[in-house]
Amino acid sequence: MPPLIRPATPADVPLLLALIRGLATYEKLLHEVEATEERLTAALFGPRPAAECVLAFTGGGAPAGCAVFFTNYSTFLAKPGLYLEDLFVLPEFRGQGIGKALLLHLARLAHQRGCGRMEWTVLDWNQPAIDFYESLGAVRLTDWTICRLSGAALARHA
Repeated sequence: MPPLIRPATPADVPLLLALIRGLATYEKLLHEVEATEERLTAALFGPRPAAECVLAFTGGGAPAGCAVFFTNYSTFLAKPGLYLEDLFVLPEFRGQGIGKALLLHLARLAHQRGCGRMEWTVLDWNQPAIDFYESLGAVRLTDWTICRLSGAALARHA
């Protein structure tokens, strides 16, 4: 039975926070998680949502994973894009097609919304994820480097 994928609702925020913590643990970044239920509720369901989330459930109804994404923009294409911030499948459900179902769901959504592309990042040590993305036709852009201004550095320029 294929997984059920549906948009998250405010009632799903505790589940989403648990999944975010699971992802952070996998990526060895749990110490960086500052997300709270209140922040997630405001960011996803407030008057000006910053992102969207879909949840995946097994055929039996067990929560299995999530994808958090938002709209970005390409000046070269003059079109919106879909940026996948996080995709996570609980370890016990990996290898069952749930990650693929989430990614393909977002690809369909991007196409329906007229997006020119869909992008995401992957940690360079996460070879299983890299292999999975490449098996779907994703291309790694090795000539680009991510730059980030955050925390005290961001505040200093505010």
